[in-house]
Amino acid sequence: MKKEAIVLLNMGGPNNIREVEVFLRNMFADPNILTMKSALLRKFVGNLIVANRTFAAQKVYEQLGGKSPIVEHTKALVSKLQQLVDEDVYVDFTMRYTPPFADEVALRLEEMDVKDIYLIPLYPQYSTTTTKSSLEDFETAYARTGGNAKLHSIKNFYRNHRYNELICKRIAEAIGEAQSEEFDLIFSAHGLPQKIVKRGDPYERQITRHVELIKQELQKKHMEFRGIHLAYQSKVGPMKWLEPSLEKKLEELAGKKVVIVPIAFTIDNSETDYELGVEYAEIAKELGYSDYRVARCPNDDELFAMTLHEIFREMKE
Repeated sequence: MKKEAIVLLNMGGPNNIREVEVFLRNMFADPNILTMKSALLRKFVGNLIVANRTFAAQKVYEQLGGKSPIVEHTKALVSKLQQLVDEDVYVDFTMRYTPPFADEVALRLEEMDVKDIYLIPLYPQYSTTTTKSSLEDFETAYARTGGNAKLHSIKNFYRNHRYNELICKRIAEAIGEAQSEEFDLIFSAHGLPQKIVKRGDPYERQITRHVELIKQELQKKHMEFRGIHLAYQSKVGPMKWLEPSLEKKLEELAGKKVVIVPIAFTIDNSETDYELGVEYAEIAKELGYSDYRVARCPNDDELFAMTLHEIFREMKE
């Protein structure tokens, strides 16, 4: 009988075209995403956003093969992590906005009579919109089972050395046989409204610190770039978001070769495969870039599985 469980938490993504609306509706019903105090106003605004975005989002996922790549990558990661842990440790995952939902996973763990559950949100940096939302979601779901397992969780892992080694590996893979000195390197983080940061969300500070840590690792590896920058993507709506935007940063740079590193994502999804891989690639082409590359997310790389195993061991100490 399994006595311990590791649960990986992530935002999720549509498993098919029909789930696109489910994904959007659940996301914009999340009080950590739409932060207005009135539930009725949140529902009204959320419904408007879903109505306006569903069709366009479905077209995006059609170009990605009819679904998000996030679930398959996560399943592969879970399989590799399961091979690293002891036999009495069970590894599972749950998504915030699409199946498998927290209720399903929490009930399965309670039926297995698991005594300790280690929650690892797959967000390197903490934000109320991601880490807090996912942890609260699972904790609430598990409470509904009436179980008495002890829940353990972490808030971030951007300082983990093994993880940052993997980011450098992904950058090196993107460069390939080319000369890194010819490229600008842009770390692209998912954007966040300024009002959320002003309320105390540490995301921006942790993103900035994470970039500095990776820069130090790159220097140790003698990987030099024309310049190293930070920008933000995925702005939604008219309110002020973190700056500079990725588009603005691309416009500012005089160089014509660039590598984009999606620093806030651990698993490839529509924001990396389509937004960075297609939409911003078109913008870069219009701006005269002769070489535009996007580094892959950690996904199910062996080093990422090893990182999560190391985090799990640290949580048990």
